[in-house]
Amino acid sequence: MYSPTHFKMTDKETMISVIKNHSFATVISQVDGVPEATHLPLQINKEGTYLYGHFARPNPQWKSIRNQTVLAIFHGPHCYISPSWYETNKAVPTWNYVTVHVHGEMILLDDETDIRDSLTNLIAAYEAEDSTYDVTELDATYLKNMSKGIQAFKLKIERLEGKAKLSQNHSQERQALVRSQLKQSANSDEQQIAKWMEKTH
Repeated sequence: MYSPTHFKMTDKETMISVIKNHSFATVISQVDGVPEATHLPLQINKEGTYLYGHFARPNPQWKSIRNQTVLAIFHGPHCYISPSWYETNKAVPTWNYVTVHVHGEMILLDDETDIRDSLTNLIAAYEAEDSTYDVTELDATYLKNMSKGIQAFKLKIERLEGKAKLSQNHSQERQALVRSQLKQSANSDEQQIAKWMEKTH
């Protein structure tokens, strides 16, 4: 990922936080020499060493992915930045954003226990605390049959790259003007970018 020094994210915990908060990722690998992408929710383990998820079994991407080094992209908040917010109109528009790239080896999980644990942990991460749904209460045969429709995996994290492009290449005065405009927006991404800009200010 092209990342000038002033946009580069170097703190591992910050990158893991982006992964946790924006966990719907794009998984990219090679299929017969051609890039292939699937959009999947991924969960990171407590140690920050593996990502877990699953493909729909009819998806051909997983069939040639074993032992490949793949790329998982986590898209954080992003938004348009208008020159009309600056102290002068002699400028061009830009886009502010936060993203994390994960490079690592793809390991397919075939053990029933691993598959069940992967599903259980994924569901637990998204269900509300007061949800009445509990996957462990499902009939074991039904769950086993449903599991046949997926290919679970874990991705061994070998390299993390983070980028937070937040107008750091502009003056403090201009950054303050951008933050002021973004804070007034009702758009969630614009509000989040404003908060990111405040943290890195």
